[in-house]
Amino acid sequence: MSVAAPTLAEYQAQLRNNRLGLWFFFISEAFMFGGLLLSRFYLWGNTRPDLDQTLGLIITSLLLLSSFFMNRAEMAIAHNDRKEFLRDLLITAALGLAFLAGVVGFEWTGHIRPSDGAFGAVLYGMTGMHALHVVSGVVFILIVWNNGRKGHYSAERHWGVEACAIWWHYVDLVWVFFYPALYLMGHVVHGG
Repeated sequence: MSVAAPTLAEYQAQLRNNRLGLWFFFISEAFMFGGLLLSRFYLWGNTRPDLDQTLGLIITSLLLLSSFFMNRAEMAIAHNDRKEFLRDLLITAALGLAFLAGVVGFEWTGHIRPSDGAFGAVLYGMTGMHALHVVSGVVFILIVWNNGRKGHYSAERHWGVEACAIWWHYVDLVWVFFYPALYLMGHVVHGG
């Protein structure tokens, strides 16, 4: 027994509810990330550890570039350009993985350990929570890519792609606030 696909009007009504639910979820996430930012300013004050500025700039650039390709993917499926859509999703996922490699592979292997008091707690708390969201975003992108490869999306019906793009842009937006808080604000305390 097969279930009939919803009509376009039913799909659009469901889409409004899905969008509303997603935005309520983002509001709850904003409280968590906001709490992490507040803890940074409370615990570090006007100081920061001596983090690798070049690495911070590179990983930030990779994440921002990934948002560009995610936007291209979303626009491509909205115009039924499946080849561009699939290619841009893979580029987005690769850039997300490169960001993770920079944070986990390089920043976390630096001179600051999680046990290094406030500096370690805040750095690993903020980057760890963000990295978890990037991992979930990459998994989401790969699921959408696989579904897209199977022809599950069209110009008229691509909520999964839209939700994935919104999630990815949200994760990038969080980093836009985390990057200056971690790498740029406050004076450097060496040995921290």
